[in-house]
Amino acid sequence: MNPTHSRRQFFAGSLATVAGLAVSRSALAGLPEPVIQSSAATAAPLIPNTGRPYNPVVTLNGWTLPWRMKDGVKEFHLVAEPVLREVAPGFKVNMWGYNGQSPGPTIEVVEGDRVRIFVTNKLPEHTTIHWHGQRLPNGMDGVGGLTQPQIPVGKTYVYEFEARRPGTFMYHPHADEMVQMAMGMMGFWVTHPKTKHPQISEVDRDFCFLLNAFDVEPGSRTPKVNTMTDFNIWCWNSRAFPAIDSLNVRLNDRVRIRVGNLTMTNHPIHLHGHEFTVTGTDGGPTPPASRWPEVTADVAVGQMRQVEFIADELGDWAFHCHKSHHTMGAMGHSVPTMVGVDHRGLVGKIQQLVPDYMVMGERGMADMGEMEMPLPDNTAPMMTGSGPYGPLEMGGMFSVLKVRADQKPGDYQDPGWFKHPVGTVAREYTGPVAEATRPPADPKPPAGNATVLKARKPNPHAGH
Repeated sequence: MNPTHSRRQFFAGSLATVAGLAVSRSALAGLPEPVIQSSAATAAPLIPNTGRPYNPVVTLNGWTLPWRMKDGVKEFHLVAEPVLREVAPGFKVNMWGYNGQSPGPTIEVVEGDRVRIFVTNKLPEHTTIHWHGQRLPNGMDGVGGLTQPQIPVGKTYVYEFEARRPGTFMYHPHADEMVQMAMGMMGFWVTHPKTKHPQISEVDRDFCFLLNAFDVEPGSRTPKVNTMTDFNIWCWNSRAFPAIDSLNVRLNDRVRIRVGNLTMTNHPIHLHGHEFTVTGTDGGPTPPASRWPEVTADVAVGQMRQVEFIADELGDWAFHCHKSHHTMGAMGHSVPTMVGVDHRGLVGKIQQLVPDYMVMGERGMADMGEMEMPLPDNTAPMMTGSGPYGPLEMGGMFSVLKVRADQKPGDYQDPGWFKHPVGTVAREYTGPVAEATRPPADPKPPAGNATVLKARKPNPHAGH
């Protein structure tokens, strides 16, 4: 696991205040030290050494928050604070998050656990935390002004409740929500079953991550929080390809992937080479009779989806959002489409005025990705990444499922690129090629002054 460290200085002069319902004075006697994570690499699973045992999850480009046991209660400590997140190589963004990262650390508990979460506010404004999807006392629900007072700057509040049902959940603010979530404040929560559950399978690998998006202008570092739908940085756990780690599994492992969506649009999450079933939603496990094979699961805004499959096909399999704009980096949404436009003769004239002028997109955008043109400082390219056969021409919400026969149980290290057996890779055909039979050309339009009607949406780019 990647190194973490404690910071006692967070609590100089801070006072503990109760959020919502009354909490015993013993809960306030002393706070667990906050654990801060500086690395954006995928941490090894946190094996529980206190409390009920469980099979831990692996958070893609994230980590699990340690706890302490006190009088039979699991105590966690979250610090809401500004963070600097490396979204992609050479591209860092000013965000808000928890315990040094955006998203915050995953919280793992067991059904029936009594949990106590201390929340220290180191943001420049008040905040709260909502425990998305949980059954709990109303005063612990975390809606500022409705179920609790806002957590003031510099103060520490405490939430306490029982993890009543197993499943996949999230946490995020319900205070100045537009700004705070747009800045990256969110985290994952997993409640494991306390005993063998008839609808929850035991798996060999259990991954989780959150879908989030940002609008960061080229050359800048801070998201535009007033953007409604027109985002340009599409992330898994605040990382964009090629900075998203691969999911590395052993051949014939039973794999579970948990996905939560806190963006402003839906995401059809697609896996190559395998079929999966949706085994869980926000409401917990799905009944086995309701499941069917899929290769794409649509995750709507505010939803969780849990999918499972047997990794029985060797190779490097693409795993991504199937909205094509979401597998790209920062885009120029106002750039006109130049496909098929003949620039011959024009380019030279323009270069007399603008020496650095280049033709963009007359043959598509692939050649632009391969050229890797100079970009403003702190800007992610639109398409990037390389594989064993050349440029991958991807960005955003894209990763790779790597299935290997020799991947040891419990080993999550990247095994490198797959070595294909001889004769199993698509190759050039060198034999004769027959001419295609084509239909007759379209007839000429009728003579006269016929009016051609064209319809156009008033907004040329109405989001994703």
